[in-house]
Amino acid sequence: MTATRLFTGHDDYSAAAGAANPHLPGLGRWFVLFTPVVAGFVYGPLVYRFAREARGHGVPEVMYAVAERGGRIRPQVAVVKALASALCIGGGGSVGREGPIVQIGSALGSSLGQLVRLPESRLRILVACGAAGGIAATFNTPIAGVFFALELILADFAVESFAAVVLAAVAASALSRAVFGDHPFLTLPTFTIGSMGEYVAYAVLGLLAAGVGVGWSRALYFIEDLCDRLWRGPEWLRPAAGGLLLGGILLALPQMYGVGYPVLGRAVGGGYAIGFVLLLLVGKIFATSLTIGIGGSGGVFAPSLFVGAMLGEAFGLLLHSADPALAPSPGAFALIGMGAVFAGAARTPITAVLIMFELTGEYRIILPLMLAIALAAGVSKLISRDTIYTRKLLRRGIDLQAPDRALARIPVAAAAGPLPAPLRPGATLTDLAARFAMDGSTALPVVDDTGRLLGVVPALEVERAVQDAAEEVTAADLAHVVPVLTGDESLEDALAELTRHGGAGLPVGSGGVASGWLTHRDLLRAAVGGRQRI
Repeated sequence: MTATRLFTGHDDYSAAAGAANPHLPGLGRWFVLFTPVVAGFVYGPLVYRFAREARGHGVPEVMYAVAERGGRIRPQVAVVKALASALCIGGGGSVGREGPIVQIGSALGSSLGQLVRLPESRLRILVACGAAGGIAATFNTPIAGVFFALELILADFAVESFAAVVLAAVAASALSRAVFGDHPFLTLPTFTIGSMGEYVAYAVLGLLAAGVGVGWSRALYFIEDLCDRLWRGPEWLRPAAGGLLLGGILLALPQMYGVGYPVLGRAVGGGYAIGFVLLLLVGKIFATSLTIGIGGSGGVFAPSLFVGAMLGEAFGLLLHSADPALAPSPGAFALIGMGAVFAGAARTPITAVLIMFELTGEYRIILPLMLAIALAAGVSKLISRDTIYTRKLLRRGIDLQAPDRALARIPVAAAAGPLPAPLRPGATLTDLAARFAMDGSTALPVVDDTGRLLGVVPALEVERAVQDAAEEVTAADLAHVVPVLTGDESLEDALAELTRHGGAGLPVGSGGVASGWLTHRDLLRAAVGGRQRI
């Protein structure tokens, strides 16, 4: 807000779109042509010189740091990202605050963890805590902050991670409310569901949101690629040079200045006609994509909400004009569209549901909200492999969802050990107990007289039979049928089979005849050796 007031003379220029700067009244509304240029001249060299990873929307860099760098983020990223984002948004950049907040909070958490020399497993959690705390404090949405960090940053819902992230979000939100008050960052009107027929309309909106979310992601990176191809000057000058083009957009459509929450709120309240709502939708996609493409620093979460609100409002107004009973409150469709487009673009349905619930505090919209978001996320998965966050990394050759490279490259034959001395089908419980007690195995194969594998007996089954005094059972009775791994399978596939069948051990061979044996210890030993060779 301070930077926006410095550049425009208003707390939020999108709320006073087209007004003159009171500090430069002679320029009238034309001053917006130059604010992105001035801002770019300041934050462009700052980012280029001190932290180039602060460019863009920031969340993919945090995801990469957690997945591939053990949670390590350079300390200066927090400072540079804060300054660059404030200047970019204050100077007219049509981006959001959540990307910077996530990167800033994550960098602070990582810096603290590195300072006290935490292991990587704890450092990753601390990065997620910083992200959750930033979201919770900034938007007053502690639950959504937790699930944003778990669903997107960590991709892990383990109890240890969940507890730490929740504590961070609670502490950040409580402190924020104590200092700034308990107010939502966006005030929206209350809407209700008028009839069951509206659910069909909300389902259609979810399908449309999937297409718009994926298209929004594609447009973002298409314009960024176009800027890369056209720009031939020094990178530090790029934000200022591109700022002139961004200023032209702001001159024609000043509602695109900054984050644009006042415009979003007015649209949800029914303040615009359908034609202008569609213009705002297209304008936001283009203005945000251009801001990122010229090297600006800001998030894509708020623009996703903006685009979704415009889509939902336009859809609701269209239905209302056709049949008021289908859409008695077009603004309700705007609320659902906000969550659905974000789910379609980012594919984080849990976060999308929770953040919209926290923003509205209205439980009565939860059913259509869940319906639209589920459809948007599901259809988005069908039509696009990547998301608005992962696409940036995929373009660099980094696939966070790819299987572990060491396990995928090593065949089972390179890791398997010799087949343990097999059990005979008729071995008694006493024989089984003595055998397991003697060699300490967790599982042993059962082979008949012809050499055919009948199954595997886990030590746990023998222990249970002993406790039950089931003296009459034999090895054949306790044997579990398991797949026989082949030598050319990857360790990645073998790990899945091991986990699925109890993890004690699996035979290796072909044609139902076992010649080798694979355990988790064999797999880990081969994986460590494979990593050392990569």
